[in-house]
Amino acid sequence: MAATERIIFQPYVWRKSGRRTILESGAAVVCRDAEDALRRIEKVSSGQLSVAGAQVVRMAVDEEAGDCGELEVPGSAGDTPYISE
Repeated sequence: MAATERIIFQPYVWRKSGRRTILESGAAVVCRDAEDALRRIEKVSSGQLSVAGAQVVRMAVDEEAGDCGELEVPGSAGDTPYISE
């Protein structure tokens, strides 16, 4: 089976943990295409989504082989952890 492209919108939220406030991932959303994911990033940038930040992550996945390709981050907004490409 050939690899398929997966595009994930990953939001992040701030959460209090004792005296500290930590950035943690919210529920990831599988998007139809890159345009759908980047529209969601625009909503984060404009304040229409109430999250600390978000990233769009794209990769090729071969589920049959249990393999995934290089991770790409085509868009991000707000507070996010660092992901190197």
